[in-house]
Amino acid sequence: MSVSSNELRDVVSRALDALPAHTDELRDLDAALGDGDLGITVQSGSKAVVAAWAALPANASVADLLLAAGKAFSTANPSTFAALIGGGLLAAAKTAAGKETVGRDEALAIGRAVAARIVERGKSKVGDKTVLDALVPSLDVLEASQGDADALLSAMIGKAKEQVDATAALQSQKGRAAWVQARSIGHPDPGATAYLRFLEKLRDVLAVR
Repeated sequence: MSVSSNELRDVVSRALDALPAHTDELRDLDAALGDGDLGITVQSGSKAVVAAWAALPANASVADLLLAAGKAFSTANPSTFAALIGGGLLAAAKTAAGKETVGRDEALAIGRAVAARIVERGKSKVGDKTVLDALVPSLDVLEASQGDADALLSAMIGKAKEQVDATAALQSQKGRAAWVQARSIGHPDPGATAYLRFLEKLRDVLAVR
């Protein structure tokens, strides 16, 4: 099943509107490992993307949406997470050139482009206790699975949750979280958790459509 660029804008905007409900959770998780700014980064970034999309014309393409989202998220708050996610969305826009709809294959290409840019710019990999630990395995599930959007999203959420839980046993290797060394063990990764919460909000929106 594919959705138009306008349907994509509506669904994701509503998910982003709901995501700031997890600001305190993400702040507290990040405070245990870093400087505690992830909650405000996700909150301000989500609001900035929704506002940027609302300003686009009705005929905005998928690439237009991704470009606007990347610029809005990366500049909404001066944090590494914002720069990495924003940069990933900008890279993903190139995969969506000429696309007016998004289906499983397009979603996979977008997700892979985001992950690849995070790997490149963050000099990180799966296992370093970052957002990649949930993002990449969930994309692997998307690539290997079949079914409707609800089934695919549920499978991705299941894998992402499993991987978020698994990050608690890892020692952080990147960013401020790496500074606390062994004390990072026992805490799930905040960025991976933020990604999981985003997927869950998407599911909530789709459930009431």
